[in-house]
Amino acid sequence: MVEFTLPKNSRMTTGKTWPKPEGATNTRKVQIYRWNPDDGQNPRLDTYFVDMDSCGPMVLDALIKIKNEIDPTLTFRRSCREGICGSCAMNIDGINTLACIYGMDEIKGDIKIYPLPHMPVVKDLIPDLTHFYAQHASIKPWLETTTNPPAKEWRQSVEDREKLDGHYECIMCACCSTSCPSYWWNGDRYLGPAALLAAHRWIVDSRDEATGERLDELEDPFKLYRCHTIMNCAKTCPKGLNPAAAISDIKKQLVERVI
Repeated sequence: MVEFTLPKNSRMTTGKTWPKPEGATNTRKVQIYRWNPDDGQNPRLDTYFVDMDSCGPMVLDALIKIKNEIDPTLTFRRSCREGICGSCAMNIDGINTLACIYGMDEIKGDIKIYPLPHMPVVKDLIPDLTHFYAQHASIKPWLETTTNPPAKEWRQSVEDREKLDGHYECIMCACCSTSCPSYWWNGDRYLGPAALLAAHRWIVDSRDEATGERLDELEDPFKLYRCHTIMNCAKTCPKGLNPAAAISDIKKQLVERVI
């Protein structure tokens, strides 16, 4: 379970309860965080009832149904519906996950949905990821080389290519970073699990020729060493990745370089 932070100088209020669908005999109660920066109101928790006999199995199906049939003002991100784009990352039943791959049958009782925790909220379920993306860009997520490029492609052995497994699958959904207490407390300076996983991906890439510079850039009390191996990142990752292991290996490489 993760902690959710309200917008500054605000408090949660009781929101609107929408009526049950007429004639529905199989409904689920869905409570959704609502906040509109333009209406001057405090955040609230609105209650909806979804007819499960005419709704898909995933939480995103319920959100789309609510927006299409009950409340068109509900705002959230979504795109691929296949767990690939990361757009629909949110806090569902106390867990940071993707709404498109999280089944409602996995939730006991009422379904409670909030935006990703400890992020500025743009509106309703949409967090502001500007800082998160800027941190990712800061680790230079591209191949750095100094030798002349080959005529066709940079070649890599099968064994070296396997080192990238568990890295490239990251979809930048921010579930891991927003579940990390260290990132909550020091997000302005600590890069967080997602950015550090991306950094490790280029550090271990045999084709990259800037490993020393990358390690130098990360050797910082806050950028890297605010990770206390709490493991929330690995637990919540919807793709089953382990950013904590990547962070530990970066620390190991820094130590071995000194020795």
